[in-house]
Amino acid sequence: MARTHHYELTVTWTGAGSAGTVDYRGYGRQHEVTAAGPPPLPGTADPFFRGEPDRWNPEQLLVASLAQCHMLAYLSLCARGGVVVTDYVDDAVGTMVETGDGGGRFTEVVLRPRVTVAAPEQVERAVELHEAAHRTCFIANSVNFPVRHEPVVTPRQS
Repeated sequence: MARTHHYELTVTWTGAGSAGTVDYRGYGRQHEVTAAGPPPLPGTADPFFRGEPDRWNPEQLLVASLAQCHMLAYLSLCARGGVVVTDYVDDAVGTMVETGDGGGRFTEVVLRPRVTVAAPEQVERAVELHEAAHRTCFIANSVNFPVRHEPVVTPRQS
């Protein structure tokens, strides 16, 4: 049975200042993303597009969503498959190309999870489960560009 989920949030522009969008350079890109439950997320544009470097931009959040979704799917599969993960860090990288008309698109995201498992005999299965996690990741199944994986799995040192 298919289930449908809805995700509600509010994006509020906080960078209007006193003049609003009088000109391209004159308005702030600051905004907040809020939803019931979590704390507000401070957002902005990429610094190249006049955003603030100390706030999250949509491009970073897209890459983060892919990395988070993959990690959560992977950990679930490992837990159900008898692979004990003791550490997980992903240095994900997204590539976006601008088009001549002022737009752009992501061309790929590469996830680079470094995973530690409890025992050497779990390494091979832990590597295999990355592909299964990719197939079940809701976010990866929703984008129109490749999401590649370059996992490194090592056993925990005793």
